[in-house]
Amino acid sequence: MSSQEASADPQDLLARAARLAAGGTPPRSSPWLRREVPPGGTPTQAEGPGGGRRILGIAGPPGAGKSTLAAFLVDSLGPARAVHVPMDGFHLADAELRRLGCLDRKGAPHTFDPYGYAALLRRLRHPREGETVYAPGFDRELEQPVAGSLPVPPEVPLVVTEGNYLLLDEPAWRPVRPLLDECWWVSLDDGIRLARLIDRHVRYGKSPSEAESWVHRSDEANARVVAAGREAADLVVEFPS
Repeated sequence: MSSQEASADPQDLLARAARLAAGGTPPRSSPWLRREVPPGGTPTQAEGPGGGRRILGIAGPPGAGKSTLAAFLVDSLGPARAVHVPMDGFHLADAELRRLGCLDRKGAPHTFDPYGYAALLRRLRHPREGETVYAPGFDRELEQPVAGSLPVPPEVPLVVTEGNYLLLDEPAWRPVRPLLDECWWVSLDDGIRLARLIDRHVRYGKSPSEAESWVHRSDEANARVVAAGREAADLVVEFPS
């Protein structure tokens, strides 16, 4: 399936997310789309029945603005309509990465628990009356996952989840995509994206030289791994340079 291309107009994106929250499917033809699914194209169908809770995924390379977009959508829709559940809650803890000898590649696909993430998405797709799901979050100050930190009440109709690997075509990650009603790809000029990543690492404790080294050695390796996911997305959101 070819991606749909879109401007990054926030109100258009919010309207599309609001339709999902209301139980609808955003139209495949819209005046703000530059390229649509071609004739004969088959959109990926999410697992489970068409009704009930919807899950919107947001994928893209490190530093592209996935969490920023997710926060904008959830804050705009309000807590009665949407909640943000990031993939980053399924980072393996540093102690486990150290045991596995993977601490220097933290953030790579094999340093997460994709099966746990898919299990949570399945549970979120089928809410039970009176049962709040407590999802893990990720604390940037600690650089660690935090269990049970994100409550998802059963009446909230839309979950927005984001992360690098939602569209990764590897066996451990493939169960994720069928659990999403839609998945968007966020794109940003590489120069701006890299500068943002370096600034982020500096803010959370790395020296400028350490941050630059980490970005080019680790984050960019991950960006190359996920690049092919753009073509599998339902919508490409290109933020202006």
